Amino acid sequence: MKNEMMIGIVDKLVRHLESLRIAEYMELLQHPTRLILTNLVGGMARGLGIAIGATVVFAVVLSFLHQLILLNIPGIGGFIAEIMHIVELKNGKF
Repeated sequence: MKNEMMIGIVDKLVRHLESLRIAEYMELLQHPTRLILTNLVGGMARGLGIAIGATVVFAVVLSFLHQLILLNIPGIGGFIAEIMHIVELKNGKF
């Protein structure tokens, strides 16, 4: 009875360790070139995603600011126009 209980616990532990994919992780650690390449590609993908996301957010904000200028709200329109002028000067468009 006690042996069956121990076998059940060991089986449960084995299933849990297999679900954590420890063997694949250990294999990856034994191949440092593959580990470095995997991390390099992952880092480049994250960097590219951040750059694209920031560009999209910045474009949406500029579009929103442009729409505010077109509304010609007193006080706000001139301030936003000045900000957009500074941004265009920095980007070399003007």
